[in-house]
Amino acid sequence: MVTIIDSEGAVLGRFCTIVAKRLLNGEEIAVVNSEKVLVTGKKAMIKAHYKHEREVGTYRKGPFYPRMPDRILKRCVRGMIPYQEPHGRAAFKRLKCYIGVPKEFKGQTFEKITAAEKQPVNFMTLDEIAQFLGANVYHE
Repeated sequence: MVTIIDSEGAVLGRFCTIVAKRLLNGEEIAVVNSEKVLVTGKKAMIKAHYKHEREVGTYRKGPFYPRMPDRILKRCVRGMIPYQEPHGRAAFKRLKCYIGVPKEFKGQTFEKITAAEKQPVNFMTLDEIAQFLGANVYHE
């Protein structure tokens, strides 16, 4: 059974830690509205951080950092699990992230993680960060 979590309005780090723990406990999780996750901090600092993440490494060897908001969220969760060990790799495969709500989940009830929700003063959404990085994010 897949647990569907709505990530709208959740703070990125808090949200990812909770999802990572649940994945390691054997849960299968689908995250919807991943472009609406909040990253706290001043916009200039957030942009500088993600721009640096993209520029680090070489184009052949990596590390490769994603541009799309669903993949940024998935990469953040990956950093919180031991993905190079077998149980961590299996846990990471149980995570699916989506931009918006896909057709197969329309009409279903979504779980909200209230512990990850906090309305900060300074923030950016993953959608804004993705557009800054040059991603083509299409909305329905």
